[in-house]
Formats: sequence, C-alpha cells, structure tokens
Amino acid sequence: MAEKKTPPPNNNRQFAVWGLIILLMLIVFTVAQSGASRPAPGETFTFSDFRERVEASEVQSAKIDIPGGVVTGKLRNGEDYSVNVPPVSADPAGEILDGSGVPYEYAEKTEPSVLANILLSLLPLLIIIGLFFLVFRNMQGGGRGGAMSFGKSKAKLLTENTKRVTFEDVAGVESAKEDLKEVVEFLKDPSKFTRLGARIPTGALLVGPPGTGKTLLARAVAGEAGVPFFTISGSDFVEMFVGVGASRVREMFAEARKHAPCIIFIDEIDAVGRHRGVGTSGGHEEREQTLNQLLVEMDGFEGQEGVIIVAATNRPDVLDKALLRPGRFDRQIEVPYPDIQGREKILEVHMRGKPMAADIDVKYIARGTPGFSGADLANLVNEAALLSARRNKLKITMREFEDARDKVMMGAERRTLAMSDEEKAMTAYHEAGHAIVGLNMEGSLPIHKATIIPRGRALGMVQYLPERDQISQSRQEMIARMAMAMGGRAAEELHFGYDKVTSGASSDIEQVTRIATAMVTEWGLSDEIGPIAYKDTDQQSFHPGIGRGSAISPETAKLIESEIKRFVTEAHDKAREILTDKKDDWIALAEALLEYETLSGDEIKALLDDGTKPKRPDLSGGKRPTVSPVPTTKSSKGPKTIGGPSEA
Repeated sequence: MAEKKTPPPNNNRQFAVWGLIILLMLIVFTVAQSGASRPAPGETFTFSDFRERVEASEVQSAKIDIPGGVVTGKLRNGEDYSVNVPPVSADPAGEILDGSGVPYEYAEKTEPSVLANILLSLLPLLIIIGLFFLVFRNMQGGGRGGAMSFGKSKAKLLTENTKRVTFEDVAGVESAKEDLKEVVEFLKDPSKFTRLGARIPTGALLVGPPGTGKTLLARAVAGEAGVPFFTISGSDFVEMFVGVGASRVREMFAEARKHAPCIIFIDEIDAVGRHRGVGTSGGHEEREQTLNQLLVEMDGFEGQEGVIIVAATNRPDVLDKALLRPGRFDRQIEVPYPDIQGREKILEVHMRGKPMAADIDVKYIARGTPGFSGADLANLVNEAALLSARRNKLKITMREFEDARDKVMMGAERRTLAMSDEEKAMTAYHEAGHAIVGLNMEGSLPIHKATIIPRGRALGMVQYLPERDQISQSRQEMIARMAMAMGGRAAEELHFGYDKVTSGASSDIEQVTRIATAMVTEWGLSDEIGPIAYKDTDQQSFHPGIGRGSAISPETAKLIESEIKRFVTEAHDKAREILTDKKDDWIALAEALLEYETLSGDEIKALLDDGTKPKRPDLSGGKRPTVSPVPTTKSSKGPKTIGGPSEA
C-alpha cells in the first residue's frame, strides 16, 4: 500500500493573509508618495539666482507651490525653470515677484482623499490584527487548515492503490497472522458473521518488542481486505491545550465512518492510553480526556460499524484496564521475536530482488542470529549489500553476511587502534581462556569464532553459536555459562599473575553475578535458599542489603549474598581448574590467536585435535608479541565477550 495523495489543504485563508500584507504595503507606499513633491521640469535655480533673474527682468511667469516648496514657470527666452524654496507659511518668492511686477499664481492646495485618511488611520490597527493572526496560527502548529482546524485529526489515509502489502510480505509471525485472518474475512464479508449473530472484535492490540513487524502486520490486514487504512501515532492526539486530543479522536472516527469498512491503526498507543488518575492537571488532564473520548468512540452508544481499530505497543502493562476490556481492545495478539524458521523466512523476504551468490546458506544465517527482530534482519541484509558494494562485488556472498553479522552484533572492527604487544598478548590469553573453558564444560554452546581484533568497546571476544533457539536453560547450562565467562579472568591470573590482572573482565564478572543472582532469587536453583522467589518488584532484581523492606530479614539477605558469592566463586574455581589441566591447549590457542588474530570454530577444533594450523598468511609479519614483561598500566577497555544468549 502507498499513501494516498490527498488534495492540498484550502489555502484561501493563507492567500488572504498575504493579500492583506501586500495591501498594507501599497497603502504605505501611496501615502508616502502623496506627500512627496514631483520633480519640476527645466533648469533649476537657487533662490539667490532666482532673485537676480527676477530683478534682471528675465522671468516671464511663475507658479508658487507653498506646501511643495517649489516655484516653477517660464523665462523670457521660453525655457522652463524651477526653484526650491522652504515650505513655510511666509511667501518670500511672492514678495520678490510683486516687487518686479512679474505675473504669478499659486498652485491649488490638494487635500488627502477621505479613503486615504481612513486607511491611514486604520493602518496601525490592521497591522496589529495581521500580526496577531499570524502568531496565533503559528502557536497552534500551523496544522492542516490553519488556525481554524486546530482540532483536526492528523491521521493519514493509506489506500491499496500501489505497493500493496499482504501477508506474503510478512514472515516470521505466523501465529499473529492466523489471529488477524479473521479480521480480514470480516472486512471482506461481514454478513458471514452477522447472520449468525457474531460480533467481530472491535479492536486488536498488537503486543511485542520493537522491530518485530507490528505496523507491517496492520498494513497487511488492510492490504488483504482491500480497505482504507488510517494510521496515526498515539502522541499525535496529545497537545498542551485541554480538549484538543478529544476533538481529534472524534474527527478521526467521523472520517473513518465515511470510508467504512476501514481500519484505524494507532501506533504506540501507550502514549495516550496509560492508566488514568496519575495527575489532575496539565498534560495529564489532556491525556485523560483524550483517552475517555477514545473509550467512548470504541464502545459508546453508537456502534462503529465496519470500523476496526488496530493498535500497537511494547508496553501493555501501562495501558488502562478499561481500554483492554471486552468490547474495546478485547483481542491481544503477541508479536514476539521470530524463531529460527521465522528468521529464515524473513531473510528470504528481504533477499528478494538482490543478487545472491551460490554459497548463501539462509538456514545457517538464521541459526547465527538468535534474538534478531525483523528490523534487525532487514538491517543485516542491507549491511551485507553495502559491504559487497564497497568491495566491488557483483553478488552478495556468505563472507559479507558473516562480516555484517559481526558488525551488527559486536561493532565495527577497529584495526587502527594502537595496542602494545603486551596488550595483544593479554587479550589473546584472555580470549583463549574463554574458549578452552567453554570447550571442556558440559552444557556449553559450540564456539563459532574467537578473535583479538578490537570491535566496538571490546579488545577481543569469543562468539558462541547455539544450535537451536533456547526458550529456557537448565542448571547445567547456567553453570557452564558462568564458568566460561570467568575463563578470561582465570587465564589472566594463571599466566600473568594476580598482580597483573586487568579490568578487562569487568563485563564477565557483571554477567556472572547477574546469572547467579537470578538463580538464587528468581529461579529457585539454590539448595540453601530453596524454591522461593525473592525478586524485588520495584528494582526488578535482588540487591544485597536492599531487599523488599520487611519481606526479607537481615539473616535471609545475608544468606542470599552468601549463595550468590558461592556460585560466582565456584565458577571461577572451575575455570582455573580447567585451564590448569588443559594448559597446553590453552597456550597453543593463545599463540594461534596472536598469529592469525581470528580463528573459526572449525579451525580451533582442528588445532586442538591434531595441531593443524590454518592455511593463512602470518599477519604478525613473523614478529610475535612478547608475553613479558607485562605493563603495569592498562587501558580500562579490556577484553570483553559478546552479549546476547551466546555470551561467555
């Protein structure tokens, strides 16, 4: 679907304003010209020359214009002349002419017309009115139709004329599409339901994280049904003046009835549909009046025949209960992150029309992008296309998708970052520690890549690639994740000594503490605490020493802290144990990272199984960084691992 090219708003009022301004300018110009004297023809004399010529009898006639301050006439030789005299009440020129007997006359006195006097007197008032009108119009936002249409709806009307969006263009949300197909059938054939006494839901609320395709789903419903589609944001209703939002709601529904059957889509409805009673004045009062009007229009005394409201939000918890009751938004449709099959279909949609190489494996790309939304996948395909264009390729290859995924998930490479040999060595042993612990822990994820090339804020990372989407995790998997995360810190301690440990493991420690806290206070995985939830409803997590007021005793809080510390300490000790037992593998992997900078999962496996090294050139130029001495001053941006479900 494409946006309908509606006719431009009525500009008559705007033309009238500009006409008034031009008229005022003409009046000012006319009045200014009426008081100015016109230049006289012929030769111009000074007043002293004029006196001498009169006394010499060279002047034949004269015409005196006292208000204009000029004397004109003819000389005896037939030439015209003019003399500028001061416009005073006295007449010095007449006295000179009387004394010499030269005939003369006075110019007729011209008075301003009545119309000019009226316009001149009204000019200040007209200017003030015009300025007030312009300021008032601008204060109201200059919206459609000007100052007299402040309460007009800002909803945009889309039609199915061009670029029609259908369910074929929406992938990865099959369950949501099934729920919305009933709405499409009702819009196509309402009698199919009404003859049985059925009533289609008045509103459908699409709930899901940002970028999952809620707006696209709403447009697909209108495209499938072939009906008009009004779209508006929740923030477009609320203004600083009370009553404007309610007026816009009424106007929007009135316009929708004219196009029924149709769909009204309200994006980010939580901007106007929040719980009432939060405030009693100002913006809160305006928002509540707007919400009340929306509730009335959706389920008032007059039914909205053929008008279906579809709204989207990622904060359903803040919506008013009256908005979610049956008869209004009585159907909530979840639009979650797509699973691996959904991601595969979304990638195929965004790959349409793009030249793809034969080595593209859509399933492999979908497997390596857990937690990606539809918008993230569209960005991934676009980044791959941009990389291919920069590399002067005719087709998009798998390498571009790999590099694009690393860029989206971990940030762009920072090869220009100046790192000393000691810092590179520290990073290599840190990341090798993560990898070795992960390879020797039951329940750990397969390693996809290890690198010491700085990306984003990290100096290096180990990336894990899950074989499937994980909805939940077992206790074994959580313990493995904590041990993998502590592998970097343990590696620094074992190889460089406790006094040389850097701040590079800060994010790893934070991650392990978060997992341990959730295991103890939320998931009931502590034998000492038992299956009891101590999650703070306000803080969304347990914080040592805070708790939930009197709900947690000091003894219980101390026990929780002790259990969290035990989980973290055991993960650290397990990592040290594995690195001690697998010291040869750990050192070999670290040396390979120093030589090749990046190793894939298959290359790491071959290196550790039989010592096979990658068949690539030595990027270090034959100069391997020395491990010691280790500098005493380190950058605060130490080695970090990637985030997400494969974090370690």
